[in-house]
Amino acid sequence: MLATVAGAVLVTMFMNLLRAIRGPTVFDRVLAINAFATQTVLLIAVIGFLTGRPDWLDLALVYALLGFIGVLAVLRFAKFGELADDVRERS
Repeated sequence: MLATVAGAVLVTMFMNLLRAIRGPTVFDRVLAINAFATQTVLLIAVIGFLTGRPDWLDLALVYALLGFIGVLAVLRFAKFGELADDVRERS
């Protein structure tokens, strides 16, 4: 059963990669990459339970946090064109 779930997650990850490549706008691509990262977390958890290593959930949680921070950084860069906000230059 878990192997079927892992296969289904891999198929949807491939579909998200196609959307990330073909996405008409930057925001479609970011959404596809965010979904890909979420599915990667799910896949890490499923593989951890398939192999009898539930401690992989820690790795999945770290990956989820990094994916969230990465998406925020990409969206900020897409909106403002920079990641840092230097107060000295604006004064």
